[in-house]
Amino acid sequence: MLTRAFGIARSLAMYHGIPGRQRRMRAFYAPFLGPGDLAFDVGAHAGNRVRAWRALGARVVAVEPQPDFVRLLHLFFGRDDGVTVLPTALGARPGTARLGISRATPTVSSMSQDWRSTVADDTGFARVRWEDSVPVPVTTLDELIATHGTPAFCKIDVEGFEADVLAGLSRPLPALSFEYLPAAHDAALAALARVESLGRYLYRYSPVETMQWDRTAGGRWLDAGELVALLDRRRPLGRSGDVYARAAPG
Repeated sequence: MLTRAFGIARSLAMYHGIPGRQRRMRAFYAPFLGPGDLAFDVGAHAGNRVRAWRALGARVVAVEPQPDFVRLLHLFFGRDDGVTVLPTALGARPGTARLGISRATPTVSSMSQDWRSTVADDTGFARVRWEDSVPVPVTTLDELIATHGTPAFCKIDVEGFEADVLAGLSRPLPALSFEYLPAAHDAALAALARVESLGRYLYRYSPVETMQWDRTAGGRWLDAGELVALLDRRRPLGRSGDVYARAAPG
């Protein structure tokens, strides 16, 4: 119980307690979202992006399978008609699956056993344990779109399960993001391949929670090959981040 409470408090401090982060986040996402737009936050966790996107005037569907964080999301946004909290996971097809939960570091709870096995060998995960495993319902991005509409932006941060989530999407989206973790480089490449199969996209990279673009790309959007080269350069640094994709014009 104490370990779980520590993990929740740690997430709240990390995502809601840093001065200026919400302001930077609003400025960062403003090119993607505006008043009346729809956003999907897949892996909403403690709801920091939900909070920023609502401040931009967007409606948000917050998808989160961890029971503790579902309760937090309802506490934070339960009276907000512009936020829909879905206590589910996303995957390639509807059904049920097991979620591995890390009590002390719930941000790395994951549906992917392969991902957990891969990152467990990384020094950054040396103290991480996935002590609990709970069954969770699974739906798909296509089903979310059928129910709520097509999002202007979709964030996918599900600890190595990104390609599986994207496998449940059959149409291109205007813009989306997915996590990159150097220790699970191949998982990010699988997610990228799935995005590329949906349509023509351009990409940028943002180092973890900086709300800034990578400066080595010359301030421009990249094609898939250029993005892979950038990730190859960043891989030895050992710092995670997020890949952003937007539909290519024309």
